[in-house]
Amino acid sequence: MMSKQISSTLAFLLGLGLLAAATFTFTVAGAATPQTAGAATTRNTAVVAATVAILKETSEIRELEVLRPVKSGAQTRADIERMIIRNLNEQTTPAEMRASEVGLKKLGLVPPDFEYRAFIIKLLTEQVAGYYDTKTREFYLADWIELEGQKPVMAHELTHALQDQHFNLQRFEKWPKGDSDAELAAHALIEGDATLAMTLYMARNPLIALAFVRSLGATQNSTEQLKRAPRVLRESLVFPYEQGSEWATKLYRRGGWAEVSGAYKKLPLSTEHIMHPDKYHTYEVPVKVTLPDLRPLLGAGWNRIDYDVTGEWGYYLFLDEFLNNTAASKRAAAGWAGDRYALYEGPKTEVLIAQLTAWDTPADAQEFYDAYARRTELRYQGAKEKEPGMSSVGGQQRRVWSTAEGLALIEIRGDRVLIIEGIPEGANTDALLRLIEK
Repeated sequence: MMSKQISSTLAFLLGLGLLAAATFTFTVAGAATPQTAGAATTRNTAVVAATVAILKETSEIRELEVLRPVKSGAQTRADIERMIIRNLNEQTTPAEMRASEVGLKKLGLVPPDFEYRAFIIKLLTEQVAGYYDTKTREFYLADWIELEGQKPVMAHELTHALQDQHFNLQRFEKWPKGDSDAELAAHALIEGDATLAMTLYMARNPLIALAFVRSLGATQNSTEQLKRAPRVLRESLVFPYEQGSEWATKLYRRGGWAEVSGAYKKLPLSTEHIMHPDKYHTYEVPVKVTLPDLRPLLGAGWNRIDYDVTGEWGYYLFLDEFLNNTAASKRAAAGWAGDRYALYEGPKTEVLIAQLTAWDTPADAQEFYDAYARRTELRYQGAKEKEPGMSSVGGQQRRVWSTAEGLALIEIRGDRVLIIEGIPEGANTDALLRLIEK
């Protein structure tokens, strides 16, 4: 589920090559100072000149030849705000944004009054200060930013330009629907690669790195939206940069830039590959899990509004939002082999989410089952657990709670765990379970 919410936002970011401060506070977001026409021209000329020099140096560091020049310039805050809204409208439908919001709320990951689309626009408007546009193949830096301290940002963004010239980043913009976890892993490759190149650029240019650090110190009061971001959004937006950088660094140490470049042909298939590089090297393929359509058993007026993959990273966040124990949550999410979720909305705003997860071993499944059961108890305050018993479908372990949002059920089936939250009163639970066979 979380991969879906984050991948829709990251797809938008990738479509522009945006570098948001939600990653490592790379951008400098501050009050824009109006410039005269002469000052704007001077600023634009400086950005163009810096682009030529930094692109050349980044090409040497990243070991990717410059195949064509990159057009660049400076833009005002108003220009960047218009770009954000225009591209968000083009790449994400209102229905997709709403499904993301409904799913986040159902899982208890954001407050009931949270407005996902409005928040994302405010966050990006606050933080974005430069971007590489894969459609126009142009780079722009905000005109209110001190240039010297932002050269590392330019190295990151111009690495995206080099990636685009050699690996075609546009192919990642329209990811096939239904596998957002793999999409998030691809973003981790792209952003991790660029972050590593930027790190090496700063190592070669210590005075520029110092100016960059000073520029970060001036932005501490310009991160209101970032600070207000729910943890699940903030950490997932950081994932491609932080986890991706660690992953790319391990590939680099293993086989240099050739190894990193090779990953664009042999893409990581899941966030599990990013979190456990050994599973990428053995190329462990995720189990394909499917879920039947539950609408015939839910009744008239129910609609399926989402159908996707959560992935190991998503389940870690699901668990730790309530368990608040990083080590235990990561341990319970490890061993993930595959999953599928389906999100339904009823005629009276009821919401049901069904999740079928696959695990490497029955022991891994048991550990996740126990952790998610604890999460459920913490998620639904006042929930009453029904008498624990054995399932009528094969004798599997099953736990059921009555909550203010319908029944919540968890069942373990060997190396698989089924979770259904929001089962409406009067629904035939046994029929639902029989329909979702292994």
